[in-house]
Amino acid sequence: MTYTPFYLYGETRPNRWLITCDHATNTVPPLVAGGDLGLPREDMERHIAYDVGAYGLAQHLGVLLDAPVIASNFSRLVIDPNRGEDDPTLLMKLYDGSVIPANRHADAAEIQRRLNLCYRPYHNELARMAALPHAVILSVHSYTRQLRGREPRPWEVGVLYADDDRLARPLIELLAADGMCVGDNEPYSGHLPGDSIDKHAIAQGRPNVLIELRNDLIADDAGQRQWADRLAPILTAALTAAAI
Repeated sequence: MTYTPFYLYGETRPNRWLITCDHATNTVPPLVAGGDLGLPREDMERHIAYDVGAYGLAQHLGVLLDAPVIASNFSRLVIDPNRGEDDPTLLMKLYDGSVIPANRHADAAEIQRRLNLCYRPYHNELARMAALPHAVILSVHSYTRQLRGREPRPWEVGVLYADDDRLARPLIELLAADGMCVGDNEPYSGHLPGDSIDKHAIAQGRPNVLIELRNDLIADDAGQRQWADRLAPILTAALTAAAI
């Protein structure tokens, strides 16, 4: 079966939202280390390999909002699509206590090979969809409740943004009003130079927001549907309130 580095759903859906999911799967393409990075299955099922639950949530939001969805189909450990090509964390060799064997000796040529196989096709397609004149980018991610050796994170959902907070501000207010524990640029800052939002939204002046769901809340389809049902009307209201 031919490998594809991304999935695109509902290309012609009319909603202004363009839903992206950078860390959708834990797939290791057959042409990368024979399809096995040398990690145990339990590590490949952790947040270090992909954003647990984010792919399903993005798909359900796409249906509810009648919006297109684009998702990567390679593990962030293969190469991280939410990093600039010159970012030192583009290819991780150690992540949250786990050494990634197939990455330990990856040289510049191997990084270029993975960029061409996975990263660049995904970003080329994302750029094509983001170029629609009405596009508003919603980037869907998830995060782990507790990193090894760290304190638990209290938020249910985080709203991440850089200087352009036209969408983020009303969204934070509406989520909090619905009773959620909301992180304002938590659990980490919402901007890295060269990341997906920087590349496809900030650099182009496009409206955008990034949401992070705590992954234990969306670990299964029932949780993903529940949170999509809860988030979809709030996202619609936030876009209206932003008046963009």
